[in-house]
Amino acid sequence: MNPEIQSQSARPALEQGVEHQPLIAQKPNIETSPKSDAMPGNLPITNPSSSPKKLTLIPLIFLIYFEVAGGPYGEEPAVKAAGPLFAIIGFLVFPFIWSIPEALITAELSTAYPGNGGFVIWAERAFGPFWGSLMGTWKFLSGVINIAAFPVLCIDYVQKIIPAFESGLPRYLAILGSTLALSFLNYTGLTIVGYAAIHPKRWISLGQKGVKKDWNLFFNTLFWNLNFWDNVSTLAGEVDRPQETLPRALFIAVIFTCVAYLIPLFAVTGSVSVAQSEWEAGFHAEAAEIIAGKWLKYWIEVGAVLSAIGLFEAQLSSSAFQLLGMADLGFLPKFFAIRSKWFNTPWVGILLSTLITLCVSYMDFTDIISSANFLYGLGMLLEFASFLWLRRKLPSLKRPYRVPMRLPLLVIMCLIPSGFLVLVMGIATKTVYLISGVMTAAGIGWYFLMKFCRSKNIFKFGIVEVEER
Repeated sequence: MNPEIQSQSARPALEQGVEHQPLIAQKPNIETSPKSDAMPGNLPITNPSSSPKKLTLIPLIFLIYFEVAGGPYGEEPAVKAAGPLFAIIGFLVFPFIWSIPEALITAELSTAYPGNGGFVIWAERAFGPFWGSLMGTWKFLSGVINIAAFPVLCIDYVQKIIPAFESGLPRYLAILGSTLALSFLNYTGLTIVGYAAIHPKRWISLGQKGVKKDWNLFFNTLFWNLNFWDNVSTLAGEVDRPQETLPRALFIAVIFTCVAYLIPLFAVTGSVSVAQSEWEAGFHAEAAEIIAGKWLKYWIEVGAVLSAIGLFEAQLSSSAFQLLGMADLGFLPKFFAIRSKWFNTPWVGILLSTLITLCVSYMDFTDIISSANFLYGLGMLLEFASFLWLRRKLPSLKRPYRVPMRLPLLVIMCLIPSGFLVLVMGIATKTVYLISGVMTAAGIGWYFLMKFCRSKNIFKFGIVEVEER
């Protein structure tokens, strides 16, 4: 390898203020070397200036919005689970105990390490390559499982107009076709971007009498609709001036997302009086017909389909670029970083993500979001720990955006959402425990498999080998 290229690869780390941590000298044959003394902090960061097309502020805001929400579609089960009052309180309070802390952490660490890989880099820098790899497993699998929910959600809305999609072969084919079509759209690199009387007293309803509250569904619905803020970090290397653009985009997207959930929730719960069991995913379309007629129902259906497309594309992009970043860092073989010659998209990551998505697309919708939430929760606990440890371990690290709190307050900020994570994970079903346990074990096995492949020179890996001492 050309020494000049090696020097350029190492430069981004130096630019982030870690000059006191010397990088390991690179040898021409390092990518096939079975061992290395690489320590946390020594992995190269994908050069953010290497991509010819950059995400600017406005597209980035909508990308974050579609990674998290994409509209109020999917919030309806919260009302079914616990009634209007708890649903409204949940969407009012949850952003403060979850969304804002996660967005702040993402802003600080993404600007400190502005390269593709995001949270994988953070965990590796804090605790070493094993934890970086496991973080990658948890977040990638939670992402691709989450992607599987969007075609299902889309079909749940469309079936209100086309009943044939409710079950059987037509539904299976619709999910398969939409998944493949949207994955191809991602491969091309296309950027996606009446009168009713309101009765406020309905907002304070605790739910229909005699209906038992389903807290598992309630908390998982809140969590699923308001998480994945840190997914944008896997695309930090594609962002124009990430140190300035990312914090602004995250701030605006948080406000945008909360308003987009609350306004329809206030409007529909205050306008429509139906049995609580009617609040399934897709009910906003039924409510629109009750309020203003079929024209509004069809309009909502169109919005739901477009929302599902945006959610699918944003999530798939994050998952594919996460694999690309992990390949650049040496966690995965180099071929995971291959981009399409026509569209410059990471087609290997898109293909793998799509295959896994198809495998879980036919699970129960609740099991899909619960499994995604559980794996994501494991990753977030590690992310909170990485954030706090990096603050303590590298206090002088250059942070273009810095959460304006000292370490004790940061610990409190992270403990509150961590407590919620433990709650959500504690009420998971046996199916979710089984899926998450198997996938975690597979992730650990994958790490040691990659170590074996590196030692035997089976595949080519990145510049710096991610071996633990």
